[in-house]
Amino acid sequence: METDRLEIARLYHRFGFGPRPGEFKAALASGLSATKTALLSVPAVDSGAAQVAEPNITNLGIRPDQKTSALIEFNIALRQQIKDLPLWWLDRMALSDHALTERMTWFWHGHWATAIGKLNHAYPMYLQNQTLRKYALGNFGEMTSALLNDGALQFWLDGGENTSKSPNENLARELMELFTLGVNRYTETDVRELSRALTGYQIERSSGKVTFNVKRYDPNIKTILGSSTTFNGTSAAAHLVAQKDNAKFISERFWFRFISSQLELPSDNSLEKSFESRDIRKLVTALTDSQILSNPSYSIVKAPVEWFVGVARYLKLTPSALKTPAQLLAYLDKLAQVPFNPPNVGGWPTDEAWLSSASAQSRIQFASWLIKQADLSALTAIAPNKRVAWLQDELGILAFSNRTRLALDGVKTSPAQLLQLAICSPEYVVSA
Repeated sequence: METDRLEIARLYHRFGFGPRPGEFKAALASGLSATKTALLSVPAVDSGAAQVAEPNITNLGIRPDQKTSALIEFNIALRQQIKDLPLWWLDRMALSDHALTERMTWFWHGHWATAIGKLNHAYPMYLQNQTLRKYALGNFGEMTSALLNDGALQFWLDGGENTSKSPNENLARELMELFTLGVNRYTETDVRELSRALTGYQIERSSGKVTFNVKRYDPNIKTILGSSTTFNGTSAAAHLVAQKDNAKFISERFWFRFISSQLELPSDNSLEKSFESRDIRKLVTALTDSQILSNPSYSIVKAPVEWFVGVARYLKLTPSALKTPAQLLAYLDKLAQVPFNPPNVGGWPTDEAWLSSASAQSRIQFASWLIKQADLSALTAIAPNKRVAWLQDELGILAFSNRTRLALDGVKTSPAQLLQLAICSPEYVVSA
């Protein structure tokens, strides 16, 4: 059935990073139900991810004084860690057998957006990544509590500068607007009161260690979203997560990032109810309901990292093993998306932001660079007149448009050029 093909394609591209060779055709044979079950069943051990060694990311300590040999060594080690960290994560994305966990970790990185540029230490960012992965399909309340005690996020949003004598509202504002409730679901008074509840935190920049200093904490009554008590960070975060608007906001975020970034979440949706217990896995399961996945009106443009990882998975490429890994990061930087470095606390943009003529040209160059390092023997073995249809199944595409098919037919005798056009086609870049 064509609707099954559409849903299976969306399962692979939206909740993973795209199929590996032969996976999509095998999924079509297994059926939609079996494919959903496999997607939502997280294995105890992911053999693919287990192949990726943990990176040598350590606490480098306080930056040494200027004009010393120790400072030179420190800077060399820091630059290496900052380069190694995104390569390690890209390897996990590309090599994981069960892509959903890494896909969700990637989603949460954009949600709790924290950039290494301000922190300028890799170790706290590495620890945050571990936390995001731990709770990626867990309980959102527990995730929120853990992120409130995350050194990278706290430093990124000036949490350590928020004291009872000198309030800083950055963390309070973003905790409500971008992380738990959404725009226009709180007042400026709520921001001020929440910032008082979030006083007392201190952060060690290099290690990401968060401690609580009672002398910097405001112990008085605060009124947040209509409730008054001696809120602290933990109780205030739990209060925010318990709000009905939290279920609405997180449902909206999932809808916007996984289903449609053009059409709004319908008012009669089932997502909010599925998230009543704040169970993230249940919300993901609700998103895979056929009434949602089978609607042809919903489309999502792949962000550059998602596109690259999908290509790497299909071509069986290990990101860190590519020729000059620094060139890989340069390509992603040119496309304006490098892991651990979102542009601001709102995370990366979506849809049209990735479809400019400049990004299209960069993607074509990137694709050519990747294809030159791949084994194309499987494609070469297919008769030229069957290659376009074969690639349609291999890449998990619902159907190439007549215009795309005409362009692909024109280069079907050249495997490398054919593959380059296919992975840069609108039907691959946009998860229709």
